[in-house]
Amino acid sequence: MLKAELLEIIGNGEGSGIEFKRDDIRPEQLAKEVVALCNFKGGRLLLGVEDDGSISGVQRTDLEEWVMNCVQSKVHPIMLPFFEVIKFDNDRSVAVVSFLEGISKPYVMRHGGKEDIYVRVGSTSQLATREQQMWLFEAGGMLHAETMPVPRTDISCLDNVRLTNYLADILNDPDVPGSPEAWLSRLLGLSFLVEVQGTVYCSIAGLLLFGKSPRRYLKQAGLRLMVFKHEDKEYQAELDEILDGPLVGRWDVDASGKRLLDGGVIERFVDAITAFVSQQADSVNAEFRRDTQWFYARDALREVVVNALAHRDWTRFVDIEVSVYSDRLEVISPGTLPNSMTIEKMKAGQRSPRNSIVMDVLRDYGYVDARGMGIRTKVVPLTRALSGRAPEFVVTDDYLKTTLYRSV
Repeated sequence: MLKAELLEIIGNGEGSGIEFKRDDIRPEQLAKEVVALCNFKGGRLLLGVEDDGSISGVQRTDLEEWVMNCVQSKVHPIMLPFFEVIKFDNDRSVAVVSFLEGISKPYVMRHGGKEDIYVRVGSTSQLATREQQMWLFEAGGMLHAETMPVPRTDISCLDNVRLTNYLADILNDPDVPGSPEAWLSRLLGLSFLVEVQGTVYCSIAGLLLFGKSPRRYLKQAGLRLMVFKHEDKEYQAELDEILDGPLVGRWDVDASGKRLLDGGVIERFVDAITAFVSQQADSVNAEFRRDTQWFYARDALREVVVNALAHRDWTRFVDIEVSVYSDRLEVISPGTLPNSMTIEKMKAGQRSPRNSIVMDVLRDYGYVDARGMGIRTKVVPLTRALSGRAPEFVVTDDYLKTTLYRSV
């Protein structure tokens, strides 16, 4: 790092990825900052800089060895920082300890027989809340939220008719359970149920896919559909509806194909939104039918909504929102992209499902692209072809927003 770059960083002050410290801090103070930075997006710890940005310089003669020993003994899982010393003309030096975003979250500080998880909140490092810890465990691949138990539920909360339809007709399973004991064993094996200290609950995945009334027990289940006449939410909504129910429909399957008997959330969404994203022609065609003009590519819209249901972060207690405006349609899916996924990787066709059980079942029914490339093969090309504009994707720490533009 050049001196000019370092001075610019110091001049900008502390922030989410920058922390100033004197080099006489205690080992646990150093480890705390390292853990918080690694649990965030990485960053730099500047030793020899006061809180007000003045450069006091490093005093330790063995600073690099001390830093490495502190990190290795107090930070877990182990990670190695990049260490460099920048010297100034007045014989003062600043040590720059740089960290990439950790890939084995959550990182913890080991001290006094405890393991504490810290996160970066603005320019400070704070103990992680319970919800923040869950996000970190999920980001590190150590927690699969879809297999977590849902309090106050049991096997009776699941729709046995849909479950039988899934095993017998969708999977062609030759051994559909024939007794309550057999059902319990099978559903535990499929992770639709989970046992905790001798008590059996519905898992999040089981309740979402086959629950009779999922929102009764899991308030963020289903989705919220809103329709506005204008380009913003300043005016009263034409439609504001919460869609609840199991994700999957019930199907009659025979040699001639599949026929829907009872729709799930996905079908209910299509029924509710159709009148606001399409219009019928004034006259009939040669077959005495009225052609339907769609303002959005149907397959693209369906893909985006199914993706939101399949990949959202179920540890966040907010709804999926689908909002229709006069010029666009937005789908907001709670939670950032899972693992190391980026918008560029998603558009390129890379797959990284957050909820693999939910995704597998939706794939069994044919709700999602079997190759997992719906964004690349449907959403992007179909939206561009109909509206002349590519869809837009915006990702934050809190949500993924997909915008489809209305055809003109």
